[in-house]
Amino acid sequence: MNKHQKSFERLFKKHEKIVTLKGILSLLNWDQETYLPPGAIDVRSHQTAELTALIHKMKTQANFKNNLEELINLKTGKLKTQKLTDIQKKTLELMRKDYVKYAKIPVSFIHKISKTSALAINAWADARKKNDYKIFSPFLKKIIDFNLQKADFLGYEDHPYDALVDQFEPKMTAKKLHSFFQKLKPAIKNILDKIQKKQEPDTSFLDGPFSKDKQRVLAKVLLDHLKLDLSHSRMDESAHPFSTGIHPKDVRITTRIDKDLLSNITSILHECGHAFYERNLPIEYFGSPICESTSLSLHESQSRLWEVFIGKSFSFWKFFYPFVQKHFGSLENISLQKFCKAMNKVSPNFIRIESDELTYCLHIILRFELELEMLEKKIKAKDLPEAWNHKMKVLLGITPKTNAEGCLQDIHWSCGEFGYFPTYALGNVIAAQLFDTYTTLNATWERDLEDGNLDPIKNWLKTNIHRHGRYYSMDEIVKMTTKRPLSITSYIQYLNNKYARLYA
Repeated sequence: MNKHQKSFERLFKKHEKIVTLKGILSLLNWDQETYLPPGAIDVRSHQTAELTALIHKMKTQANFKNNLEELINLKTGKLKTQKLTDIQKKTLELMRKDYVKYAKIPVSFIHKISKTSALAINAWADARKKNDYKIFSPFLKKIIDFNLQKADFLGYEDHPYDALVDQFEPKMTAKKLHSFFQKLKPAIKNILDKIQKKQEPDTSFLDGPFSKDKQRVLAKVLLDHLKLDLSHSRMDESAHPFSTGIHPKDVRITTRIDKDLLSNITSILHECGHAFYERNLPIEYFGSPICESTSLSLHESQSRLWEVFIGKSFSFWKFFYPFVQKHFGSLENISLQKFCKAMNKVSPNFIRIESDELTYCLHIILRFELELEMLEKKIKAKDLPEAWNHKMKVLLGITPKTNAEGCLQDIHWSCGEFGYFPTYALGNVIAAQLFDTYTTLNATWERDLEDGNLDPIKNWLKTNIHRHGRYYSMDEIVKMTTKRPLSITSYIQYLNNKYARLYA
């Protein structure tokens, strides 16, 4: 082993310790959303703040920097040696990119924002439960200010949002997103306008009630069908469904069990899409940035592909619907065709995660526009409910009756995550382009789903997306897999074709 290899090994071991601590932090956050006693939130906020600050300190301390500088120029990114493997070179490139970013933010700031976010999550949950926005408003004000400070630390050219969204979708900017949404919004609204002139399908049989205990049993049946390996994963319940990848051998998902049967099913499909990605990351490189997802929009494309493109298809339900009917007698006399048409009904909904797939991106556009206006101080935290309701009326034609079904429905802002929401819309567009490619290459895809055979699509995604980890960027992976740059073409074509058939 030459001296450069030895330097790389020292650096890798330091980074591996950081990754391990990040896994522990993820576990604490998972516990907070699932089993943490309500009275323990103050203690947990202190724990997460201390651990977050420690991780940040380790990523930016002098000895880590010195080890990195032995191998790569931090200013130019030029390697100081070629006596490394391609994987090692890419690892150094990513480590240097992360270091340059993280080193700009003081540890004391990380501690403050982490502690505030932990408390804000609890305040958000309490405000949502009591439908009292005033409980959360002071925390949102702090979080807005913290995000503006973070943007200043990170630096940006045109808009503070650029620095924030880059954390979740590298190289994305407010300007690019604005252009993207300016194309997407009218295309969706044009389809929506046509549909709203048609007769709505009957969905009364989906109102339930559906036993929560039976839903839990059905959830296990669905997990079994999806083949989520429960020796390396688990499913629990939370107010807001989510997925956490602690390690490729330890992935957690949650669902939400309430009166809405489809909400439970689609949540499981969605979170399993995330879990499959985390489970299939290149474990041989665990401890390096290579064993990470490349961007949140690509991650979201995996969840939306399973939830929508597969999970709302006639072929998938031709196999799975008999299991649903077996558990819920009220659906025994409802035909598969009627069920699928009802499931795909287009009707603007107050709740993002329960919205139909056509109007879903309008929810994201609403949040994107509000984030920009809050950062630009055009909207004060205390005035968010009014601004939210106005935009929802403009975009979706409906007005929430309560803040719980309005501006308090998402957990993201309480977590301090400004710049996160656009990845959901980007994920839809990526998923459409990937699915278009997969179905073109695999003529038997519909028959596979009808037979309950999900292995072909799972293996295709593993081979083309998951196994690369962070080695390639989102744009590179999309172009390699689909042979063309990302565009909204496949997504809009898919929506047009699907709803033309459903509402013929």
